[in-house]
Parts: sequence; structure tokens; C-alpha cells
Amino acid sequence: MKTCLVVDDSRVIRKVARRMLEEIGFQVDEAGDGQQALEHCGAGLPFFILLDWNMPVMNGLEFLKALRALPGGDAPIVVFCTTENDIDHIQAALEAGASEYIMKPFDREILEAKLSSVGAL
Repeated sequence: MKTCLVVDDSRVIRKVARRMLEEIGFQVDEAGDGQQALEHCGAGLPFFILLDWNMPVMNGLEFLKALRALPGGDAPIVVFCTTENDIDHIQAALEAGASEYIMKPFDREILEAKLSSVGAL
């Protein structure tokens, strides 16, 4: 089973994303901020990461840069899931190594389409 890490400071978003991803067939873990996510990745890299931008402690962009610097950190597929929709944010995310970008709110259809487009399904 493919593993997924949902990184978001909103418990509600994590719960909704978990339900959708488990229905699709992923084994899901959660982290409430980038630092928790980085610690999780240090113990074992997931196949796919759904990543929020705005979080306390360590934001999504800081996490992504730290992840990509880890041994094997280039492997996980990372999809940003955020309310930040200006071109500068999107460009920064893609330059840091994000595979794709989803705007909140999202539904299962949008999530599955993005996962298909990045080869995660």
C-alpha cells in the first residue's frame, strides 16, 4: 500500500484529506506542521505528501526545502494544498520541488485528478 503524509495545521483538513486518501487506497499519517513532518520523514519517507503552506513552527515551503535536502528526499511526490494562489507562491513551490498545486477547498475528484497527473495513482 502506498503511504501518504498529510501536513496541515488544521485538524479538520487533515481528517477530510485522510478520509479521501484512505478511500483511494493510501495508508495515511498526519503532521500538524513542517517540523513534525520533517521528523516523520526522518524515520521513513512516504510515497506522497499533501502539504499546506501556512503553518506554525515550520511552513510548507521551509519543510519542502528541508525534505529535498535529505538523503532520498527527492523521491516523495509533494502536492501543495493551500489557499495561496498567486503566481509567486506557485512558482516558489515548484522551484523548491513541489510536483503540483491544489487550491483549498478541494474535493476527492480534484485530489484524484492531481494524483493521477503526477503519477501517484
